[in-house]
Amino acid sequence: MPEPTYDVAIVGSGPAGYTAAIRAGQYGLKTALIEKDLVLGGTCLHVGCIPTKALLFNAELWDYLKAAKEFGIEGVEGRKLNWAAVQERKAKIVAKHAKGLEFLMRKNKVETLKGFGKLLGPGQAGTFAIEISGSGRSSQIKSKHVILATGSEARMLPGLQPDSRVLTNIEILALENIPKSLIIVGAGAVGVEFASIFSSFQTEVTILEMLPRLVPLEDEDISQELARAYRKRGINFHSGTKVEKVENTRAGVAVTFTVEDKPQKIEAEKILIAVGRKPRTDNLGLERTRIKLDRGFVVTDGWMETAEPGVFAIGDIVLGTPQLAHVGAMEGIIAVTKIAGKPAKPINPEHIPNAIYCHPEIASVGLTEVRAKEAGYQVKVGKFPFTANSRASIVGAQEGFIKIVSDQEYGEILGVHIIGPQATELIAEAVTAIELEGTVEDLMWTIHAHPTLAEAMLDASSSVYGMAINA
Repeated sequence: MPEPTYDVAIVGSGPAGYTAAIRAGQYGLKTALIEKDLVLGGTCLHVGCIPTKALLFNAELWDYLKAAKEFGIEGVEGRKLNWAAVQERKAKIVAKHAKGLEFLMRKNKVETLKGFGKLLGPGQAGTFAIEISGSGRSSQIKSKHVILATGSEARMLPGLQPDSRVLTNIEILALENIPKSLIIVGAGAVGVEFASIFSSFQTEVTILEMLPRLVPLEDEDISQELARAYRKRGINFHSGTKVEKVENTRAGVAVTFTVEDKPQKIEAEKILIAVGRKPRTDNLGLERTRIKLDRGFVVTDGWMETAEPGVFAIGDIVLGTPQLAHVGAMEGIIAVTKIAGKPAKPINPEHIPNAIYCHPEIASVGLTEVRAKEAGYQVKVGKFPFTANSRASIVGAQEGFIKIVSDQEYGEILGVHIIGPQATELIAEAVTAIELEGTVEDLMWTIHAHPTLAEAMLDASSSVYGMAINA
């Protein structure tokens, strides 16, 4: 029997891969989705975005219970945290959505193939040969197009390996007990989110960040506000640090680090390494093709196609785009749409929203104030605090602000930066406005429902011209 030939074969079933597979099925393409793990969904669903945000929601509820008297709720002084039940709820959410992905593959006639996918060489006569190996057996399929979506894994500090004390995102999500103390190396999204979770559950948290500030990719005002909020919450942090040594102790770990060339040492029960993620591009057979790598990342064009015509790359393995689930998903749509010969458009990096689910939440899109000035814009900035927003008062979450960076001459919205309640939801309006080339005046003349957190966007836009109603 001849080997089946697919229109597109996708290697990896994380958000990038499964989104590409669904869209390919919708276009009527004969599609194979190759996954080395037993379940679909990748890092994001199983040991990343989804379980982490589930724990963050538990932490938020726990914090509300601490403040129950403020909301007129009494009798909860004897509250008790059932960590096993928290973990069980997290697992149920993950399992539900993993089953949902299996249903979506069947619905869209996507064939799921279990095993590790590897290119066997460049295209021959318009098709690619892919080896699928696993459980001591291997098979081959052929496909007219290939999409690589193999994702990423946590980077480790030199000389360290994950274990019961040295944790990555995988181990920390599987903890059977809440640690009494935790050192976190890295103050990006992963680091500050886990700091937020475990601080809520009374863990003594210390963050060590190599760069000068928390969330260093965000606008400087956002970093300053998060630092203020974390000090208030009792979260310790040191910026501009270099970790020199991590040693096991009788009770946990000891970390030696330097700040301004001055050595310091702290101890904790656990340490989380959150210093970024590296692409999984080893053993994919890329060396047999014309695909180009840069520090392990795959080089693509705006349509996600590699230097090997017919082979595309999407998600965390792509050079030059953020390692975010929603970016990978859109890259998958772009690649499949291009393969299907349908109208598409490439990603504009300045229109990508960033979302950090710590408390207070952080979200942003476009240029920071510093980057806008460096780009040569005459910048005009507006800022509106949530302390002046009525809905924020109602829900008891008044920290933070919305900051709008605009072009003074034409009022073009260059960037929007939010720290505060539901920031990760509120950013969608800003992304839409920037995508549609909206101006500050467009936002000023957009009616926002009252009372809502979204009204803060209206006041923030008005504040660009010093005309905010509620401040």
